[in-house]
Amino acid sequence: MTSRRDSIDNSTIPASSYVIVTPVKDEAAHIGDMIKSVLAQTKRPDRWVIVDDGSTDQTSEFIAINVQGIAWITVLNTKSTLRNLGSAEIIAFNKGLDTVLVDDFDFIVKLDGDVKIDPDYFQKILTRMEHDESFGIISGVYREMHDGNWVTIKMPFYHAAGASKIVRRECYKAIGGFVPQKGWDTVDEIRAGLHDWKTGHFEDIIFVHLKPEGIAMGKLNTHYFHGEIYYQTGGGILFLLAKSVHRMLSARPLIICGLTMITGYLMSLVKRKQRLVNKVEARFYRNQLNKRLLKTLLGVFQFNNP
Repeated sequence: MTSRRDSIDNSTIPASSYVIVTPVKDEAAHIGDMIKSVLAQTKRPDRWVIVDDGSTDQTSEFIAINVQGIAWITVLNTKSTLRNLGSAEIIAFNKGLDTVLVDDFDFIVKLDGDVKIDPDYFQKILTRMEHDESFGIISGVYREMHDGNWVTIKMPFYHAAGASKIVRRECYKAIGGFVPQKGWDTVDEIRAGLHDWKTGHFEDIIFVHLKPEGIAMGKLNTHYFHGEIYYQTGGGILFLLAKSVHRMLSARPLIICGLTMITGYLMSLVKRKQRLVNKVEARFYRNQLNKRLLKTLLGVFQFNNP
């Protein structure tokens, strides 16, 4: 498996086939722009399944208007009435993927209903994944609106954005698909890494996340949620403390956000919530986190000692 990324001609349309599955609920404000951006792709998806997970606004009407008469798009209405934040979207995704044969496609894409992508988004990513067969799970980086400005969200080097994951079919099958529980977008990368697949994102390929992360559950609940997931995916205490201190000093409201994350972790520990990973997977994840922490500390040291 060798990389020839530097020699890639991005004007070449990749030959690979791919299916997109989009789980949505109450995305009337964004779904129209999202659909138009997919229809404008220079490398069009071979199939697209949009799963309307029981929307109560005008989402279904906007979907119907924008996809009418397009044979390669299927709309599935699950008529769900519950919204289990963190897991509902992946349950809906799995229902959508069940309507197609995975082996018919080279890549499986999870694409949320509140994003907007450039016309060559999939062309660029698939071209690079074709030229480096070790890429298992990849995305671009995303921007969100914060305080009136579009801000590029920093991600760990091994992370692919949950709102836009492109997964090689062989990798998807090797990891057993996405677990239908909150924390799925960490578990998939842990398992992919253990199967020697590379995961991550391309810094120069950008998409827009039209609705900032955590808006559905609220800021503090989001930090609590992150603490729960950190516990369930086997994260260690050292990185948890470093991450929590960082949030205490940088997230608003100050101090409280970091404490809320620790609380989410400790409550999961006290309740002995079931882990999503086994011991080998947890050890792999902790090693990834420790590498990330070491890289950060080295960067700070080099900055302070020019």
